[in-house]
Amino acid sequence: MILNEPVIRRRNMIQCVLCADAPCNKACERLDPSSLLRSIWFQNEQTAAQKLPDVNPCLNCDAHCERACVRPGRVHIRDLVNLLYTQVKPVCETPLPQDESRLACDLCGIPLENPFLLSSSVVASTYDMCARAFDAGWAGACFKTICTMDIHEASPRFSAISGNDGSMMGFKNIEQLSDHSVRENMEVFRRLKARYPKRRILASIMGQNEQEWGELAKQCQDNGADAIELNFSCPNMAEGGLGSDIGQIPELVERFTARAKQACSIPVLAKLTPNVAVMSPAAEAAMRAGADGIAAINTIKSLVAVNLHTYLSAPSVHGYSAVGGYSGNAVKPIALRFIAELGQNPNLKGMHLSAMGGIETWQDALEFIMLGAGSIQITTAVMQYGYRIIDDLKAGLNLFLAEKGISIRDAVGLGLDSVSPSTDILERDTVVYPRFIRNSCIGCGRCALSCLDGGHGAIHMNSQRQPVLDVRKCVGCHLCVLVCPQQAIVNSGHRSKKAGTV
Repeated sequence: MILNEPVIRRRNMIQCVLCADAPCNKACERLDPSSLLRSIWFQNEQTAAQKLPDVNPCLNCDAHCERACVRPGRVHIRDLVNLLYTQVKPVCETPLPQDESRLACDLCGIPLENPFLLSSSVVASTYDMCARAFDAGWAGACFKTICTMDIHEASPRFSAISGNDGSMMGFKNIEQLSDHSVRENMEVFRRLKARYPKRRILASIMGQNEQEWGELAKQCQDNGADAIELNFSCPNMAEGGLGSDIGQIPELVERFTARAKQACSIPVLAKLTPNVAVMSPAAEAAMRAGADGIAAINTIKSLVAVNLHTYLSAPSVHGYSAVGGYSGNAVKPIALRFIAELGQNPNLKGMHLSAMGGIETWQDALEFIMLGAGSIQITTAVMQYGYRIIDDLKAGLNLFLAEKGISIRDAVGLGLDSVSPSTDILERDTVVYPRFIRNSCIGCGRCALSCLDGGHGAIHMNSQRQPVLDVRKCVGCHLCVLVCPQQAIVNSGHRSKKAGTV
C-alpha cells in the first residue's frame, strides 16, 4: 500500500460532518456507513475493512446513502467503501482481536480496562455525562475540578481556530471549575460508583489554602473517588495564586501535594501547567511530596483572534476578553515534548504519567504511551465528536497491539530512546532526498514554488508540468513533501551523500 493512501482517503471524506444519528445509516440496509466513515476519519481503517461483508454490497447499489446525506452529492460514500474493499481489506494481515485484554493497564496501581479516560472538564461534569461515557466504553473519568468557590461562568466562553474542513484544530476556553457544590458532586461520585464499580473516578480538586486541599482530598476519597488529581494548572484560575500560578512554583506544588497525601490514602496525581519552560522542577517537587503520578498537559495560555472591525478578541463578553486555555490537536506537539521530558527524567522513575493534549486518534494516544504515558486523558476531541470516539480509539489500538504481539504495558516508553532534547546529536553529512509519485502528481507546481521561495531552488517543472529534482541544490529539508496537496511527494527512505543531478 502506498504510504499516503490513508491520508487521501481521509481527504476524500472531508465534506462529511460525522453526523449524530446519521441519515446515511437509515438509507442503507446492508452496512453502517457512518461508522465506516468515522473509522476512516479516526485512522482506524483496517478495523472497518475487516468488519465488511465478504461481498461488496456497494458494487451494484444506486447509493441511497449519498442522497440521504445532509450534504447530498458532496460525500462519496460508495467510493469510500469501495476503497476499503480494494485498498485496505487486501492488506489486512492481522485478524481483529476477539478480546480487549491487551488494553488492560493501570493508573498508579488501580486497574483500568483500557487506558482512555475523560479529562477534567465539561465532558466529565455531571452524573448523566459520565454515565453515558462509561456505557460507551471509557475506562474512567477525571471529574471537573471540585472547589469551594462560587463559580459563575462567562458567556460565550469558547472560540476556535478551524482547518480547511471546518473542524477545530485549536480550541480556546475561558471556562473555570465545577459550578456545582461539593455536596452535589459527592453525590455524583456515590451514584457513579454504585452503578459502575469497575469504572474509575479521578477527583480533580483545587483548594484555596492548605487546609482545603486536604479536606477536599479526604471528602472525595470518602465518597468513592479512586484517585485524586490536584489542579495546579488551570490558566483560567490564576488570580489569587490559584491554578497555573501554583504549577509555576515548585515549592507550592510540593506543599499542597504533601497536604493532600496526608489527608487521603488513595493515589494522588499532580496536574501540571505547560506554561513553563520546563516541567521537571514542579514534577520532582510533587514526587518529593509523595505524589503517585503526574498528569500533563493542561491548556496553554492564549488568545486566538482579534476581530479587525470591532477590535475585540474572542470570545468577547461585553467588549472584554481574557487570556484563556488553548487545547486541541494543535497543541499535541507541545504536549508530546513535555511528556518526553518527564518520561526521560531519571529522577521521576516509577511515577505514573497520565497524558493529554491534542489526542484524537489511537495513533495520537500511542505516541504518548511510547513516550512514557501509562494512561490517556481526552477532552477537546470529545467536545467536537462525542463519546463515540472511544470505539475507534480502542479498536485501532487493540489491533495494532495484536499485530505487534505486545500489550499496553509493553508499549510504555518504547520511543523514549529516540528522542533528544537538542538537535546537536543529529548527523548532518547525508541527505534523504524526496521521491515523486508520478501517477498522483497533478502538475500544480506548488513544490517548485515553495522550494524556490522557501527552500533551495532545487525543483523545477518540465514542459509536461512534472517536477524535476536537482540533487546538487536539494538539502533534503522535505518542505516539498509537506506542501504537496496530493501527497504525491514522499520520503525516499534512502540516505546518501549529496551527488549529481537526476
